[in-house]
Amino acid sequence: MRIPPSAAPHRYDKAPVVRVPGTHPAWRGDGVWAALAEHADGGTIVIDTYPASDVDAYVKEIERALPAATVIDVERAAAHSPERIEALIGDNLTDDRVFGIMSHRTLDELYDPERLADVARQVAGADGQVVLVGWGATLVPVPAATLVLADLARWEIQQRYRAGLANWRASNGSDDPLRKFKRGYFVEWRIADQHKRELFDRIDFLLDANGSVADAKLVPGDAFRAGLATATKGPFRVVPFFDPGVWGGQWMKEVCGLDHAKENYAWCFDCVPEENSLLLAVGDEVVEIPAMDAVLARPVELLGERTFARFGAEFPIRFDFLDTMEGGNLSLQVHPLTDYIQRTFGMHYTQDESYYLLDATDDAVVYLGTKTGADREEMAADLRRAERGEAPFPVEQYINAFPAKKHDHFLIPAGTVHCSGADSMVLEISATPYIFTFKMWDWGRVGLDGVPRPIHLDHALANVQWDRDTEWTTEHLVDRVETVAEGDGWREERTGLHELEFIEVRRHWFTGPVDHDTGGTVNVLNLVEGSEAVVESPDDAFEPFVVHYAETFIVPAAAGRYRVRPLGDEPRHATVKASVRGTETR
Repeated sequence: MRIPPSAAPHRYDKAPVVRVPGTHPAWRGDGVWAALAEHADGGTIVIDTYPASDVDAYVKEIERALPAATVIDVERAAAHSPERIEALIGDNLTDDRVFGIMSHRTLDELYDPERLADVARQVAGADGQVVLVGWGATLVPVPAATLVLADLARWEIQQRYRAGLANWRASNGSDDPLRKFKRGYFVEWRIADQHKRELFDRIDFLLDANGSVADAKLVPGDAFRAGLATATKGPFRVVPFFDPGVWGGQWMKEVCGLDHAKENYAWCFDCVPEENSLLLAVGDEVVEIPAMDAVLARPVELLGERTFARFGAEFPIRFDFLDTMEGGNLSLQVHPLTDYIQRTFGMHYTQDESYYLLDATDDAVVYLGTKTGADREEMAADLRRAERGEAPFPVEQYINAFPAKKHDHFLIPAGTVHCSGADSMVLEISATPYIFTFKMWDWGRVGLDGVPRPIHLDHALANVQWDRDTEWTTEHLVDRVETVAEGDGWREERTGLHELEFIEVRRHWFTGPVDHDTGGTVNVLNLVEGSEAVVESPDDAFEPFVVHYAETFIVPAAAGRYRVRPLGDEPRHATVKASVRGTETR
């Protein structure tokens, strides 16, 4: 194997939990329905689900567990027809395989108000207990004796799409998973997050909808809210997920303790709250919720007042892994300029990013920026020939290839052509709109599904900044390390990002404790050197938090001052820390 010795096995935690303080009950299986019935005391139980939940299975399970109750599937009873919904959201979906336009619809627009009223009359006239279940169950105008939110993680939804699940009120189960993901990303999840955000303070119970319905887990709403409060007071980690790819490598198998029987792992989302989950330990049970719930429910505590004012309830910083060690090159790509993403897709900021090299072999490279003197018409023509399969694209003729070694940091503002080469382990530090990648050339490959991966040349060529040539790229985007402070046993360096990007990255080398301060804005860190460290509060504002090599962790704005202290025996440790520029408390 060509994997460097620095990738030796470590103690990477694949299932970090947030322990909920206090004493809270938790239920599982049949105990869930008994607890809800007892709490409702004969009144109406309303279970509002998330799109992609198995509502049919819930109806059957509740009818089995509560045979005297009337169970109503609100989606079947009152949602608009699939044809009407298609007409309402068609403009957001577009004909493109990957890209749509962000929806600003609300859930009530997908329901027939007269049929909702009919359901309410059915509840009023029922003999005995009624259970309403489905996405939008709370739209039925009846008082709820017991209100439940059945929440579902994005990664679980994606697995269900891949397994053949259709989108909400659609018959597209056999469609391309990318198209189903697009409908979720641009429409369903936008609507669903805004809907459930209004329920957080009202729910009596949180139902973990990620596992089988027969083995569902339930915790009180107070435990759910206490878990979010705990997470946004001190350091925490989201649950990473790993996925294979056509260019995937072997490094994460070694470091993260993954299944060696799998061919490769390409991606790890280690801090993308819109995609990742939180695990809340409530008593002896652990429930999974979307990490996005913390952003939606407690944005000021998590993000900081100034960052929240700038971005709203969105988490603007993303850390993820790109593993090409013993793999292949990523696709040659470019990200949209802010004006373009706003006009074309309805997003208000774009995917500026950077590559931080956690590891690399001696011959690793990063492709970055166009070569000085490259002819744009000839390059575009060669790209289109490659797209048609007529000839490979001669990357080295047009794009710079910079040698890449461990701890190098390459800055990639939107509009810059780029690509991580083979035999690298990249920690990608970027803004969050991760879906907006315009592939220009994919080395003649097909995806794992055997279908050519999407190429978006028209989008890409409309965004390439041709003046980012060899000289400009070398001066502005490569090796921009600057020492900004140092003390006894530590040194702080500014490694980026570029002045066009809103994220600031600082690296700390340390052999002893290093003091940090969130400055009123969220911090995201990764332990990029050393086996273990502990994050502590000098004010005892939170419990000590242990992190391991390559783990990404979030320090909420509300944490304030904190200290990172090495625990391992290595001669030195290092973290990289990202924050939003210009949002620090002054």
